[in-house]
Amino acid sequence: MLPVIALVGRPNVGKSTLFNRLTRTRDALVADIPGLTRDRQYGLARHGERGFVVMDTGGLTEDSSGIDGMIARQVWQAVAEADAVLLLVDARAGLSAADETVAAALRRTGKPVYLVANKAEHLDVGNATAEFYSLGLDTVYPISAAHNHGVQALLDTVLDAIPTDDTLPPAQPDSIRLAIVGRPNVGKSTLVNRLLGEERMLASDIPGTTRDSVAIPFEHHGQHYTLIDTAGIRRRSRVHEIIEKFSVLKSMQAMAQAHAVVLVLDARQGIGEQDVTLLGHVLEHGRALVVAVNKWDKLPTEERTQIRRALDRRLNFLDFARLHFVSALHGSGVMDLLKSVDEAFAAATRHFPTPELTRILNEATARHQPPMVGGRSSKLRYAHQGGHNPPLIVIHGNRTDRVPDSYRRYLANSFREALDIWGTPLRIEFRGGENPYAGRGQRKPRS
Repeated sequence: MLPVIALVGRPNVGKSTLFNRLTRTRDALVADIPGLTRDRQYGLARHGERGFVVMDTGGLTEDSSGIDGMIARQVWQAVAEADAVLLLVDARAGLSAADETVAAALRRTGKPVYLVANKAEHLDVGNATAEFYSLGLDTVYPISAAHNHGVQALLDTVLDAIPTDDTLPPAQPDSIRLAIVGRPNVGKSTLVNRLLGEERMLASDIPGTTRDSVAIPFEHHGQHYTLIDTAGIRRRSRVHEIIEKFSVLKSMQAMAQAHAVVLVLDARQGIGEQDVTLLGHVLEHGRALVVAVNKWDKLPTEERTQIRRALDRRLNFLDFARLHFVSALHGSGVMDLLKSVDEAFAAATRHFPTPELTRILNEATARHQPPMVGGRSSKLRYAHQGGHNPPLIVIHGNRTDRVPDSYRRYLANSFREALDIWGTPLRIEFRGGENPYAGRGQRKPRS
C-alpha cells in the first residue's frame, strides 16, 4: 500500500508549497472539489523508486469554533489516516503559541511526527531552529519548500522509517489485478458481489483502520483476476464528508496495486466532482480503465439520452476508455465489463517493434509536419517503446523540446489508431540526440 504523509501546521507556514513541491504540481490535484480552505487534499508523489500519498491540510489555530473548528476536524482526520506527520513551522517567523498547541496535540496521537522548519533559506540554521527544540520533537529538519532545499533528505528519513507494506496475497502469474473504485454508494459492493457470483461483505467487515483493503481471487472463462475492492467504511454514523474523502485515499492506494481499474458511476447522480478527481488519479497512475455506469435499469429513454450527452461532454478526455451501461443489482451488462478489462490490459502490456513504431511516426509526420517554432520545425527521426502499462512511446529527433502539446496529442492519436490501442492511456516522450540503432540493421543479438 502507498504510505500516507500528512502536512500539518498553523496557517501560512508553507504546507501548500511543500505539497506542490512533492506532487510536482502548481496547484492541488483536487482543486475542483469545493471548500478548499477546509478540506484536506490528496496528491500522488514519488521519491526515488517509492511512491506515496501526501495530504495537504488547512491551517490550525487556537480557535475551535466556526470555520476554524471545521478545518481542525479535517486536519485530525488526516492525521488519523497518515503513516507519518510533518509538522511545519515558519523558521523566519519563529515559534508561536499555535505551534506549541499543535505539537502537544500531535505528541499525544502516537503517530511518527517530524518537525520541519520551512522557509530556512539564507538563514543561519542553528540560530533559526534552536527555539523549536522546546516543542519536544527531538530533531528539527530545516528546509525550503519554495527552493527545494533539504526536501529530499527529509523524505529519505521519513520514508525509510515506514516499512513497505504489500497486503495483497500472491497471485497467479497471469492474474489481472483489478481495482473497483468510485464514490460511496454508487454500487461498488453490489458489482463485486455480482462478479464473484456470491453475496459477500467486503470492506465493511474488516476491522478498524483506513489502511485495510480486500483482495479476492476469482476466475472467469479461464482468465484469473485478483479483485481489489475499495468499498470503504460503511458505518452510517460517520459523517458523509469524511466518507467521501476517505474513499479518495482508498481508491488511490488500490490503483497503485492494480493493473486495471473499473470506475463505477451512478447513472442517477451523474458525474460528480469526486468522479472527475478519481479519473484524474487513474490517468496519473496510467492504469488501464473501464467505466461502468451503474443503475441503468428502469431509467426512462429520455433520461438515458440526457445522461449519455452529459457523459460525452464531461468525459471527452477519456475517448480511449470503454463505457458500459450496467445494472449491478440485476446483472445486465456486468460480465461484458470483464471483456473490456481483458482488452484494456492486453493493450496496456503489448510489445510494439521499433520498425513498426518508426513507420507510423513517419506516416504521421508526412501527413502533418511538426509546426514551425521560432522559424524552425522539429525533425522527428524514429520511435521505440519505452514502457508498458501505460504504453510509452519514445520519439527521438532534433529540437524535440519545441514540439507543442497539440502536436504531441496528434501523434498519440495517430499511434493509438494505427496500433488499435484502446482502454489504456498512451504516453509520448520526446528525446533529442542521434539514433543509437543506426547501422545495426535488424540482426538479433547473440544469446
